[in-house]
Amino acid sequence: MILRLAIASLLNRRLTAGLTVLSIALSVALLLAVERVREQARTSFADTVSGTDLIVGARTSPVHLLLFSVFRIGNPTNTMRWESHEWLMRRPEVAWTIPLSLGDSHRGYRVIGTSSSYFQRYRYASGRSLVFAQGGAFTQAQDAVLGAEVARRLGYSVGSKVVLAHGAGDVSFALHDERPFRISGVLAPTGTPVDRAVHVPLGGLDALHASTLGTDDDDPLAAALRSREAQATGSTAPASLSAVLVGLHKRGQALGLQRAVNEFDGEALTAILPGATLMEVWEIAGVAERALSAVSWMVVAVGLAGMLVALLTGLAERRREMAVLRSVGARPSHVFALMLCEAAMLTAAGIVAGAGTLQVLVASGRDWLERQLGLTVSAGWFSGHEIQLMLLVSAAGTIIGLVPAWRIYRQSLADGMIVRL
Repeated sequence: MILRLAIASLLNRRLTAGLTVLSIALSVALLLAVERVREQARTSFADTVSGTDLIVGARTSPVHLLLFSVFRIGNPTNTMRWESHEWLMRRPEVAWTIPLSLGDSHRGYRVIGTSSSYFQRYRYASGRSLVFAQGGAFTQAQDAVLGAEVARRLGYSVGSKVVLAHGAGDVSFALHDERPFRISGVLAPTGTPVDRAVHVPLGGLDALHASTLGTDDDDPLAAALRSREAQATGSTAPASLSAVLVGLHKRGQALGLQRAVNEFDGEALTAILPGATLMEVWEIAGVAERALSAVSWMVVAVGLAGMLVALLTGLAERRREMAVLRSVGARPSHVFALMLCEAAMLTAAGIVAGAGTLQVLVASGRDWLERQLGLTVSAGWFSGHEIQLMLLVSAAGTIIGLVPAWRIYRQSLADGMIVRL
């Protein structure tokens, strides 16, 4: 009976009720969107590298080493010698290594000098390996493999030529146009920084720099010979590296090897555990996460406050309606329950509309988000945490309905019958 009366009352005031539902729906959609983007970003960040037990680089802060070697954020401030990498490979605990050399770019995309082990050993998203969408790995010193986003945005395919530039900026005037690289393969999308990288052989990258240095070298003949030798042999023995990804035979050996690297006498090195350092990164980003969540909760509070204002404003117009209900036998508790039921229904309708709006927006804009912002957001079913948030909003809306319900409960039958001028 109360439920039917509440539905009839809301339909009779459909414009006001509709606007109230709209404000709550937008608030809930924003809250859920922030929560989903936060969770997806955290998952995507954690899935960028998998199966790597240690990352080794020149002496620097652990967070800096993780950011530039895995997420391509920032630049290495120092390099480690190739001899240190060879010492690392000779360690009995080490199963494989992936050498990385950074510092160049192509039209704003980072260039990663590496070896063929990169395509065999690199893992992301809980153990997924890299897959070629076109072509294959390097076979010559002047070959290049593109990430999926680089190929799609710049319109490259296998056989195209790319010219690298010195530095990591979007614009560079130091082009290595004397030695273009031929694209030998394009990787399938991974949703990680790999999609936004150009991979070239270490030998080709070293030959490129040797050639450039040769123009200013005191012995241009020696520089030219060094460049020619590196280009011909595809040598993977450059003078220095930016970082090395390390896989171990047993994960339990990571702490021992980390200590050995940090105490290495031959060179000042830093070894980090990717998982532990990632937690440090999240502690830094936690402040921004909490601020974003606080803003979305304030938006929800504004939406619920709008519902409270609409209900309180409608009380004056509904005095006679309530008096008629009381005159036909409705008790104050019935009127109280009616107001509470209306508030709960408005909140529930807003939550359903907001959740539906979010699903539609994510499903229709998912490709755009991934293409323009590199943000992967799934339109799957709601997580347990998201359902908890919706239940929390529903409870808050019902509690807010107690205010107008209490006010109408205290009104006597005569209050509605008196004509106020």
